[in-house]
Amino acid sequence: MLLKKRIKCLERTGLNKKDFFFEATLRICSSLEIDKALWNFFMYIREFMPVDLVVLTILNLDEGIFTTIATATQEGGKLSDLQIPVPHQIFKKSHERKSHKVMIANNPEKHPFLKYVVPYYGKDSSMMNIRLIIENQFIGGLFVATKHMNRYTDDHAKLLATMSKPLGIALANSLKHREVIGFKEKLEDHNKYLKNELKQIAGEEIIGHNTGLRQVMESVQHVAHLTTPVLLTGETGTGKEIIANAIHNLSPRKDNPFIKVNCGAIPDTIVDSELFGHEKGAFTGAIAQKKGYFERANGGTIFLDEIGELPLNSQVRLLRVLQDKQIDRVGGSRPVKLDIRIVAATNRNLENLVYEKKFREDLYFRLRVFPIVIPPLRKRKQDILPLTNYFIIKKSKEMGIVRPPTLSPGSMDRLLSYDWPGNVRELENAVERTLILQKGGLVDFSSIFPSLHKTEEEAFKASEPKTMNGILIKEISNVMKLTNGKIEGKNGAAQMLGMKPNTLRYRMKKLGIPFGRNAQ
Repeated sequence: MLLKKRIKCLERTGLNKKDFFFEATLRICSSLEIDKALWNFFMYIREFMPVDLVVLTILNLDEGIFTTIATATQEGGKLSDLQIPVPHQIFKKSHERKSHKVMIANNPEKHPFLKYVVPYYGKDSSMMNIRLIIENQFIGGLFVATKHMNRYTDDHAKLLATMSKPLGIALANSLKHREVIGFKEKLEDHNKYLKNELKQIAGEEIIGHNTGLRQVMESVQHVAHLTTPVLLTGETGTGKEIIANAIHNLSPRKDNPFIKVNCGAIPDTIVDSELFGHEKGAFTGAIAQKKGYFERANGGTIFLDEIGELPLNSQVRLLRVLQDKQIDRVGGSRPVKLDIRIVAATNRNLENLVYEKKFREDLYFRLRVFPIVIPPLRKRKQDILPLTNYFIIKKSKEMGIVRPPTLSPGSMDRLLSYDWPGNVRELENAVERTLILQKGGLVDFSSIFPSLHKTEEEAFKASEPKTMNGILIKEISNVMKLTNGKIEGKNGAAQMLGMKPNTLRYRMKKLGIPFGRNAQ
């Protein structure tokens, strides 16, 4: 009765039901930030029906879960990720009902579906629920609730039902907006990480570029300016991603996207959709067209890490990209032309996978036009000291250590005696663990490699010479061997030891360590 009186009053002042639909639609579509839009909607509809809470949800049919996207009360709107489980049979039955009809529950605790929602939004209430369906696809729902029971009528339900499509469109747009923002943030974070990692940007240098990675960097210089596919091979943790980024940043594509894809991290069921995109309606849940990683990398470089994990059916699609420079979206009928550079990487033996029929031979030969093998850390031990110093400074900054510690005498021997099966990544983790365990002072790595080393007392007794000068002579001599006698400049002994070149020369002269011509 109250609603009818309000509508009659509104009609007398010139506002009818069409105006309500128009005004309410403006509110729900007022912002891509769905919490703000939902609050604007809430503040408008409360003039026409009792409402203390509005809740927007999406569904996960496989798990039987409603997830709250946003809520609105008189205090304002806010984002939410509350998950509400519903028994599978009830959930399935609700999902199969394609009607836009609003459910009314003036005693929701006895309702077969809404009783599962009541514990989250309060007892002794009245509720309405409208299903949001876009092009015959159920994507979520809207709950309207108010305090006390028996508050909602058919007139309220009819009014809310007019908003089914606008609410569905607003939800779909919000989800798409979230996806775009999420991808943008991941891309920005990824680029920041890569730009800071081991100074890999063009114009700067990768640690080891003129020592252990010299041949690798020469290969990078040869191929970077071309569009030729590159296959990076090497053990886990050797820095394949850093090398891939160097190829991109030294190429004419450096100002365009660099997209990294971990092929082993994508479930087989969605790998084609993630890589190549899909058309609207291609499968359940495809409520809009989606560009895959390849389209996002158009004009730039795509880095396919763990390429050996790619399913065979996706390998066929990738082969077409290499051959024809075009893709087919899942469910699509028209090919999409691409201008893209492919860099692939693996720590597996692709030849063995080809022999085992787990990797296509034609794709293998297409990818390995220009192979680059990245050596493990144990085969480029001259890079261990500069990498260690770099990670000490980097991790100290991250952990808020004002004065980064230095390596203790003898610690270099410990680092060189270990084979580093996890390579550069393991070294980085070892430095971080050591900084956590050995707060302040000198870094010696004894706390994380106890089984590889003698105690300090045993090491001191076994080492020769035992004087402080003897320890310095041994330490400086080891560094000079690693740098092939180079004292000044990048990766020189002075830089590695954290000393000025003239100070190092003075110390070496005083200790009787030959250098320069005297070392010949």
